[in-house]
Amino acid sequence: MLAMKKRQRLWNYFHQHRVASIVAGHIIVMTVLGLVWLGTAFAPTLFGALAQAPCASGSLTYVVRSGDTLGVIAASHGTTWQTLSSYNHLSNPNMIFVGEHVCVPQQGITQAPAKNVSLSGIHGAINPYPYGQCTWWASQRYFELHGFYVPWSTNADAWQWNARAQDFHWNISSQPSIGSIVTLQPNVQGASFLGHVAVVERVLGNGHVIASNLNWGPNYSLVTNVDFHVGPGVSFISA
Repeated sequence: MLAMKKRQRLWNYFHQHRVASIVAGHIIVMTVLGLVWLGTAFAPTLFGALAQAPCASGSLTYVVRSGDTLGVIAASHGTTWQTLSSYNHLSNPNMIFVGEHVCVPQQGITQAPAKNVSLSGIHGAINPYPYGQCTWWASQRYFELHGFYVPWSTNADAWQWNARAQDFHWNISSQPSIGSIVTLQPNVQGASFLGHVAVVERVLGNGHVIASNLNWGPNYSLVTNVDFHVGPGVSFISA
């Protein structure tokens, strides 16, 4: 009888400790998984911001803020996004993170851009948009008429062009002019949920314009002329 009681106590002892070990094991596993998740979620920003070599002597250090693009940073320092991308050895100029350091070479800096000043940071040298989109045509046609492309390329669906134009100190007006870019906000005068951009070819006397377009209507792959009118959700931008 005494032997049975001892065996029962031993069984209870080992059972209790086995349960405790299982619980402890689950806690350890969950902790490890949590740390892995945190590392995966925050590593790009954390290490992008902290694990960087200092900028070379003679360079300015710019800390990326929310909403920044490389083009905006370049324009605000009187240089180009291509220069910054090359100087910082960026594999993808469209991927910069809040807190990341962007080195700006001082020899490439001019006075901060002002309205209507012809700087490479304001006048684009290449068409950054994919062929077939309304944005591609607007930039291409603007180049044909004025000799340079729009300089913005990131965070720039058609409905965002007004904001990007403001970032690069372009003029934004409610009144059309020949050669300006007409921007339509989403669902305005037939625009899609991404908005639409085109280039004004003629200004009519009734408040309407004839603008050349791509990716519009049934013949979306052809450049077509469309009649738009001045009104809410319609703006005209130019350098």
